[in-house]
Amino acid sequence: MIKKMIFSVVALSTLITSCSSDDDTLVLLPGAQTSDLTLNLNGLETLGDDFVYEGWIIVDGEPVSTGTFSSVTFPQTFSVNTAQLNAATTFVLSIEPAIDLDPAPADTKILVGDFSGDTANVNSGIVGDFSSAAGAFFLRTPTDETGTNNGNDQYGVWFGTPGMPPVSNFNLPELPDGWAYEGWVVGDSGPLTTGRFNVFNMADDSAPFSETLQAGPPIPGEDFFINAPMGETFPLDIRNRTVVISVEPVPDNSPAPFSIKPLLGTAGMETAPSTHNFMQNLNSLPTGMVTR
Repeated sequence: MIKKMIFSVVALSTLITSCSSDDDTLVLLPGAQTSDLTLNLNGLETLGDDFVYEGWIIVDGEPVSTGTFSSVTFPQTFSVNTAQLNAATTFVLSIEPAIDLDPAPADTKILVGDFSGDTANVNSGIVGDFSSAAGAFFLRTPTDETGTNNGNDQYGVWFGTPGMPPVSNFNLPELPDGWAYEGWVVGDSGPLTTGRFNVFNMADDSAPFSETLQAGPPIPGEDFFINAPMGETFPLDIRNRTVVISVEPVPDNSPAPFSIKPLLGTAGMETAPSTHNFMQNLNSLPTGMVTR
């Protein structure tokens, strides 16, 4: 799932130094003294059989693995080289392939925090600062129209402000490598994707349910006319449904939204030119404490 790269420079109040792949794996030599590292984390979800979480401590600017885990029940404790643990300045949590031949951390780092004494309060600031997250969406079906309004705008949702052409209105951070935004509408049997995007003023990466009579507008969104999944009836009326913007790992093997969902909204009864505002959903952001 995860494309591996050199550990990138990140900042969250202090600088995490870039690393090489020479010394980024925990090696417990025979007789080496070890100490406990305890993770007490909130808001993580299971990753399936192909992926695991992996903890890292930053020692002299280099990442040292503290071990992998798949259960999201906490607390969990790991045995770590005492000298390295005592010298660690920062803790980082990443998502890694379950079978992983690359010793370096993946791009998909989800939690980070600096040690203060024996504890590190970790948060998702390494993914992005969502404290000012905002945006709006409107109901319209541009892929089904041939120059006139067909009176069926309740079957499509688009992220931005309607116009000729529509324009984006997201206030969201640019995501680092390893992450992408994805839009969702909650259908009758579960969430339906509207496509992934990292650029707000362009179409997203897919249109699985849209008609093809017209090209969609230069913003992310989707019409719901064709290829209805099992349990859904199309065209899908978006009115009064929940609309979500999530942050997804890239690549991703799950058809469901990831746990990080910074924006939630409810579509009203009005179609374009009316807009519907997203609300912040910061409680979805993972957090926790790491103790050594």
